[in-house]
Amino acid sequence: QVQLVESGGGSVQAGGSLRLSCAASGDTDCITNMGWYRQVPGKKRELVAYITPEGDRNYADSAKGRFTVSRDSAKTTVDLQMNSLKPEDTAVYYCNVDCWMTLRGWREYWGQGAQVTVSL
Repeated sequence: QVQLVESGGGSVQAGGSLRLSCAASGDTDCITNMGWYRQVPGKKRELVAYITPEGDRNYADSAKGRFTVSRDSAKTTVDLQMNSLKPEDTAVYYCNVDCWMTLRGWREYWGQGAQVTVSL
């Protein structure tokens, strides 16, 4: 089992910045990819960005050039730096990790969600 605790988020005006952090605990040795998704009411949860164990970063088109995903060397914390925020970035942001266990295969874990609100 992996537990994920998110911090950060909040409210900001358009053009501002926020940083989300996610700390993993438990069976963290199984963690591979770490990343962030977001969801607005009535819509499907969508990928924002993720980082691989090798440090390769992948972003949704909406996040490119504005957001940066990073992780610590121990691969137990993943951050999302969000700059030049827009009202359409308003959503609940979820931390996500993939976990590989030899006997159990792939599993996916989610954080509790952090509200990000961007106003004009």
